[in-house]
Amino acid sequence: MAKGSSVLTPVVTVDRGSSQPLHSQVYRSLRNAISTGVLRPGQRVPSSRAMGIELNVSRITILEAYGQLLAEGYFKSSRGAGTFVSSSLPEYLTQVGRPVNGRTPRTSGPRPVARRALQFPTLPMTPWRYGLGAFAVHQPAFEEFPYAIWSRLVTHHSKDPNAHAIHCIDPLGSRRFREAICEYLRTARAVHCEPEQVMIVSGSQQALQITANVLFDPGDAVWMEEPGYLLARNVFTAAGCCQIPVPVDDQGLNVEVGVTRCPQARAAYVTPSHQYPLGSAMSAGRRLQLLNWAQRNGAWIIEDDYDSEYRFESAPISSLQGLDNERRVIYIGTFSKVLFASLRLGYIVVPPDLVERFSAVRHAMDIFPPYLFQEVIADFMREGHFARHIRRMRQLYSERRMVLVEQLRSTFGNTLEIHGAEAGMHLAVTFPAELDDVAIAERAAELGLWLFPLSGSYMTKNARKGLVLGYGNVAAQAIPGAVEKLRTAIASV
Repeated sequence: MAKGSSVLTPVVTVDRGSSQPLHSQVYRSLRNAISTGVLRPGQRVPSSRAMGIELNVSRITILEAYGQLLAEGYFKSSRGAGTFVSSSLPEYLTQVGRPVNGRTPRTSGPRPVARRALQFPTLPMTPWRYGLGAFAVHQPAFEEFPYAIWSRLVTHHSKDPNAHAIHCIDPLGSRRFREAICEYLRTARAVHCEPEQVMIVSGSQQALQITANVLFDPGDAVWMEEPGYLLARNVFTAAGCCQIPVPVDDQGLNVEVGVTRCPQARAAYVTPSHQYPLGSAMSAGRRLQLLNWAQRNGAWIIEDDYDSEYRFESAPISSLQGLDNERRVIYIGTFSKVLFASLRLGYIVVPPDLVERFSAVRHAMDIFPPYLFQEVIADFMREGHFARHIRRMRQLYSERRMVLVEQLRSTFGNTLEIHGAEAGMHLAVTFPAELDDVAIAERAAELGLWLFPLSGSYMTKNARKGLVLGYGNVAAQAIPGAVEKLRTAIASV
């Protein structure tokens, strides 16, 4: 292979029928690529030999073009390192999107988009959404993950991949992975499932998107927890659903209120094991009420079991799906909280009679999920690493939650009210209505704290003011200092 051939070759136009010399054509094409921002300052260009081979011209031709660009300062050359676009070009040559030939680029004619595209809410670039550390919501204890074991499994499946897995085009995903998930769900969550019912997805958002495509027509009513999970609301908004806010208390979704407001809703979306964001667990009575309502009205229940593994004062609560004898629950789970979010792996347990419809929608969206991490996690689970990791994290998060609660109570006394069962990776606090939780969250971000304002989780104007505090990714010894910063943020507002 020619030296420098690993460098990407820019598009260079060569017209052998032109009266203009080839080296001049190459020179002008490269200069134009720099002036339009196709080639950027500091970017390496192919060697003269590699460029000559790519364009099927002599190396001498390329050397002449490069020589002129070097002489004019467009290129810089370093012995042993190669040739690069100069990093000291005039500013007017490095501004991408500037006027062309002295004229501002203009668009003409209509530029229509689909009405359904306009239904997708834009994601606000809030300062607390992407921070890493205290008290970011949904972030696990990254430093405690067994990376050595994980790396060994990834290396094994990368070096010696299973041929069937490489060519797997099943919309449901890897059979081995689905079998491992079923074993886990049946044992730990009392979910009724077989591998044929499990669909692997890229997290809970895709699970909700597929579910919405299968279940809902525009205008269908859906019960939504109030307050509730914003990203789920966004999916159902884009699907054209009429969302019915149903209040949540310390027993979970208030089914009686839901029946009063919209008895004929097509579905209910719930987080019964650890409600987001208030953290309550749905009582047994409410669960049975919800299942009976769904059976009577031919409705569906979407159960988002996003961090059910972590209960600290009692054993994990059985899933709602495990109580469902009528197969009306679509069960959604994810590995984002127990492993890490960038895996983008979750699953749906689909009622048997809907598997064909879910598969058809999935096939139209992206055909099938990528295989590598499915195979890795299948072994991670089968070899017992998953169960051990959950046990370790359950103890760790319990300790962190205890420290956080103690610090909040000692710092704020009765000023803040703490909400949430002894479970999960977050808790919520509420405070007097005159305090602006958005302003507090913005001020906290300036101090290096990342927390969600509770009011953003409400659909109605009767929003309670408060904060959602994640404690998964903050060490116990760092919590007192973080709470002191929180006190400063609240005091400043």
